[in-house]
Amino acid sequence: MQHVFLVGAKSLGAYGGYETFIDKLTEYHQNNLDIKYHVATKANGQGASVPNGVKVIDGRYTYHNADCFQIKIPEKLGPAQAIYYDCAALAKSIEIIKQQKIQHPIVYIMTCRIGPFFSYYKKKVKKLGGKFYLNPDGHEWKRAKWSKPVRSYWKFSEKVMVKGSDLIVCDSKNIEKYIQQEYGVKNTTFIAYGAETKPSQCSEEKFENWLKEKGLKRNEYYLIVGRFVPENNYETMIKEYMKSHTKKDFAIITNTNPQLQKELEDKLGFKNDKRIKFVGTVYDQELLKKIREEAYGYFHGHEVGGTNPSLLEALGSTKLNLLLDVGFNREVAEDSALYWTKEDGNLAQLIDNCEKMDREELGKKAKERIKAAYSWEYISDRYAEIYR
Repeated sequence: MQHVFLVGAKSLGAYGGYETFIDKLTEYHQNNLDIKYHVATKANGQGASVPNGVKVIDGRYTYHNADCFQIKIPEKLGPAQAIYYDCAALAKSIEIIKQQKIQHPIVYIMTCRIGPFFSYYKKKVKKLGGKFYLNPDGHEWKRAKWSKPVRSYWKFSEKVMVKGSDLIVCDSKNIEKYIQQEYGVKNTTFIAYGAETKPSQCSEEKFENWLKEKGLKRNEYYLIVGRFVPENNYETMIKEYMKSHTKKDFAIITNTNPQLQKELEDKLGFKNDKRIKFVGTVYDQELLKKIREEAYGYFHGHEVGGTNPSLLEALGSTKLNLLLDVGFNREVAEDSALYWTKEDGNLAQLIDNCEKMDREELGKKAKERIKAAYSWEYISDRYAEIYR
C-alpha cells in the first residue's frame, strides 16, 4: 500500500482550489486498496471546517477512507499562520510515519510557502525513506495583495522547494513550462484539476428559495464565483458590466473583503447599479452547481495561477463562459468560451453581443472539453500512476 500525506489544504468541506482537489481525489480513490491518504486540516482559524456528518475524535476523523488529522493554529499569528500550519502539518506527518512504521511514504505539499524550513523537513522525510512531491500552484509572487518583501519571500521559497522536490506536479502546462525554464529542472509532470459534467442533484425548491432570497431569476443573471482579491479583476468586470446595456443581474459569489469592496465602491459607485449583487458565499456544492447551470453566463477574471477549479466547474456546468484572455484560461477552455481583455470597453461590448447569442453550441463544446481532458476519473487515474 502506498501512503500519501497531503499538506496544504485548509480543510475538507470548504471550496478553495486545494480543498476541492483533495475532496475529489480522496472520493475517487476511496475504494482503491493500494492507496492510503493522510490529510492535514486546520482545527481552527480561517478556512477551518469539517465535512457534514463527520465525527471528530481527538483531532482525527475519517473521510472518504482518508485519515484526516487536525492542526491547531495559535491565535494572532496573522499572515504567518499559513507558514506555521504547513510546518506543523509536516511535523505531524513525520510523527505518524514513525508511529505507524510506514514504508516509502510520499509527502505531497501544495504551494511553496515554507522555503526557509523546507530542507529541515525534507531531511527527516528522506531519513524515513520517503519522497517529497510538490504542487507549486501559480505565480503566487505576482499576486497584487502582497507587499514587495512578501513577494520576494514567495519567489525565494518557490525556488528552494522546486529545486528540492522529487517530483513537481504542475496543474497547468504554462506553469510546467515556466518551472522548467526558470529553474532548469526536468522532474516535472502535468496533471490538471478535475471537474464534473453530471447535472446538479440540488432540489428545485432549494434553488428557487435561494433565487428568491437573492432577488434573482433563472437564466436572467451572469455569475462570478471566486476569491475577492485584486488579481481576479473584479474591478474590470464590475466597471464593464456597469457600462453594458444588459438588463440581467450580475451575481457575485465570493468571500467578504470589506476593504476591497469599499475601495471599489469609492471608485465605481456600483451600489447605484441595481444589477450588481454581492450574494455571499455558497458552501453547498450541489446548490452551487445548480446556480452555475441556470446562469445566463459566467465571468472568469483570474489572471494569476494555474488551472483554476472554478473555471473548470463553470465549463462543466454553464453554457456561456466569458474569460479573461490569458494563457492559462485559453489552455483550459480552447474554443469553448469567449474571451475579453482589460482594454476599456472591450468586455462591455462582449456582454452586449452576448444578449441574443445561441449558447447551446458553446455549452456543448465546454462539456466535451471537460470530459476529454479534465474529468476527475482521468485526473485520479493520473495520480495513481505517479504514486506507482
